[in-house]
Amino acid sequence: MSKLLPVRFRGTGRYVPDAVLNNQHFADYLDTSDEWIMTRTGIRERRQAAPEEWTSTMAEQAARNALEDAGLQPSDLDLIICATATSDCPLPSTAAFIQATLGAEEIPSFDVSAACAGFLYGTATAAGFICSGMYERVLVVGAETLTRAADPQDRTTIVLFGDAAGAAILERSSSAEQGILYYDMGCDGTKAEHIWIPAGGSRLPTSDTTVAERLHYIRMKGREVYKFAVNKLQQLIDNALETTNLTPDDLKLVIPHQSNLRIIESARVRMGLPKDKIAVNIDRFGNTSAASVILSLDEARRDGTLEAGDIVLLVAIGAGLTWSTMIVRL
Repeated sequence: MSKLLPVRFRGTGRYVPDAVLNNQHFADYLDTSDEWIMTRTGIRERRQAAPEEWTSTMAEQAARNALEDAGLQPSDLDLIICATATSDCPLPSTAAFIQATLGAEEIPSFDVSAACAGFLYGTATAAGFICSGMYERVLVVGAETLTRAADPQDRTTIVLFGDAAGAAILERSSSAEQGILYYDMGCDGTKAEHIWIPAGGSRLPTSDTTVAERLHYIRMKGREVYKFAVNKLQQLIDNALETTNLTPDDLKLVIPHQSNLRIIESARVRMGLPKDKIAVNIDRFGNTSAASVILSLDEARRDGTLEAGDIVLLVAIGAGLTWSTMIVRL
């Protein structure tokens, strides 16, 4: 889609837990090292939620920061969408808990499950509601507690993930220039088992066997996912720029999902971008899945990297395998 959608980011916010897990934490009990992790992922440290924190509590804090940034109250919201792969519980939605703790009484609230592409899926969904006239102002949250979903005994996955939340307030733009210039979403379900948690659903209900076999933790075919992501990321970026007749020089910033520094660097080099035009925080936060893109966007807005009128490209690939690309003029 390349027709302008008059939807703007009125405010953004983020929340990261205080506890920091550096690479030495894993090297102390697993067959790994700081050098091994840094070389393969680019991750130096990640955040871990405290025992009294979980996905909805982090989401609430990010949402309150976004509301403050927008100069709004929870009562100003018409809809809440939460993108997460690590919901508080199987039922109800995490968005329901966010609504309750915010005090946004009785407004519709639901979750989107598209893993690392979830925030962009949620943003596209919100934009559709806003452009249809059904709702005026939507809170979209990306939040994950992935340190509890990864197997602490699996060195190939436990070192990758961190906990965080990010939020955005979307509303109709009054400017003829400001809005979503392009978006694309997709999924290849034949690769669904490349990244998944096998047990705990209707397919494989919880049992003594599933617990003993550690089937409630993330399983990932790392090599296959890496190859797919490298090629798909380039394709998504090329398609977005070709469709909008934009060049890399037109972009103030590219914000990719923070999955692997080597993947990010391959995209940057191919686009001919200087390092300051592509967002990187994987070294500090690891892979935060649905929180990743909005976490980076909020950082860039608040540190002055992005200002009104700037064009930013957002892109993410995640479990499903899902993907999404969006170009926004702020």
